[in-house]
Amino acid sequence: MSDVRTQSDEAAELNAGTPLVKALLGGTKAMHAAGSKYMPRQPREDQEDWQYRLDTATLYPAFERTVEVLAAKPFSKPLKPADDTPARMKPWVDSIDVVGKKGRNLHTFASAICQDAIAYGFCGILVDYPKVQNIRTKADEIASGARPYFVHVRSESILGWLPADAQSVEELTQLRLLESASVADGEFNSKCIEQVRVLGRGTWQVWRKAETGNKEWAVHDEGTTTISTIPFVPVYGKRKGFMCATPPMMPLAEQNKDHWRESSDQRDSVRFCRKRMLVFIGAEPEGEVTAASNYFVKLPQGSDAKILQGSAEAVKIGRDEINTIEEQMRQSGSEMLVIRPGKVTATQTTSENQGNLCALQQIAFDLDDSLNTALQLMAEWVGESQGGHVAVFKDFGAATLAEASADLLLKATLAGEMSKESLHEELQRRGIRSGEITWEEEKKRIEADRELDGMPQFSVPMPGAPAPTPSPTPAAAAE
Repeated sequence: MSDVRTQSDEAAELNAGTPLVKALLGGTKAMHAAGSKYMPRQPREDQEDWQYRLDTATLYPAFERTVEVLAAKPFSKPLKPADDTPARMKPWVDSIDVVGKKGRNLHTFASAICQDAIAYGFCGILVDYPKVQNIRTKADEIASGARPYFVHVRSESILGWLPADAQSVEELTQLRLLESASVADGEFNSKCIEQVRVLGRGTWQVWRKAETGNKEWAVHDEGTTTISTIPFVPVYGKRKGFMCATPPMMPLAEQNKDHWRESSDQRDSVRFCRKRMLVFIGAEPEGEVTAASNYFVKLPQGSDAKILQGSAEAVKIGRDEINTIEEQMRQSGSEMLVIRPGKVTATQTTSENQGNLCALQQIAFDLDDSLNTALQLMAEWVGESQGGHVAVFKDFGAATLAEASADLLLKATLAGEMSKESLHEELQRRGIRSGEITWEEEKKRIEADRELDGMPQFSVPMPGAPAPTPSPTPAAAAE
């Protein structure tokens, strides 16, 4: 018999890509912690050699950097509530996720939601309300300072929903969310424990696991709400259906995982090729042999000694393979910005040009809908008829893959992940920069431009120079 903490099959499928994405976003430390899951042992490789490879591996943060760059584009302009937002609700957007103290504003909160949608493919907004007592009138509510607020629900927090085949939030009768709560641990410490929030239509429960006895899950707290539906809004990165999505950048995540493995193999190959091995032919040296410029080795007549070293060809093959993966990763990230024919709803279409969208623009439109739905739920909590609207920035996108990847290449160069010469070569390969211009010629042009830009411009006379006498205007001369 399953308990309230058990994740349903549908929720598990929703989170199929979460472990890899979470590890990549966690950086080198998280990939080390994953061990052989993403760094399998090679055939006949012993534990010590594998552990050395794992401990010395460094993650190339292509997935993390690309997610950050893409998620920032819809928020390159401030997100503000429209004029139709109720006056009572406008101050709430300055601390949308915390009541009674300063929290994140709506712009920052929505940016985090967008980043999760791009990385994990799914997240949600729970519009919650603090537990209050002795509130009988609207005046009591206002005086108490209680108001609805947003909760960022990550995909891995989704434990299940009923009915499993629901097609909208309105059809849901139950939603289970995994949460973390801080409780006292002795007189001076605290600790985090798991709890499960079970939401129903007009009801809520908080379940906690008993720390003593049979340690079973039981209801810790419960209550009712004044809202008739479950106040949850799904946010999709790549929607497949209701409460069903996949990470839109999963190909990039898989390529980044391959890069993690290949770069470790490459480092191992380079280490092997750098080390020379002394081989004796027809001789059996006694004891340890020291090979250095100030040592000699005595060999019997007819024997020989040679130095063996790994081939540099193997290193070149490995380097070429890594370069190929890095190029594939750049293309995978760039594809999110390439405009393709698509469909949008009537409410989304504001011009004929919006009929064609890139994947990131589609996510931005869907995010608009989710934020506006969440604002409407916030209004319903307090009896307002209208929750207002917001709109994230969407005026981006590239006509071609070359144009889109050029933007990511520039950002990689500015971040120090690529040299300027490599950027020059990549722009030439994409046809953005003339292939007839060498890097040396381009550097001279850049330096010449800098010299012109750096020339001092004086708006006042230099010391010792006579001040210019202003010429009379034509009107003054006529007088």
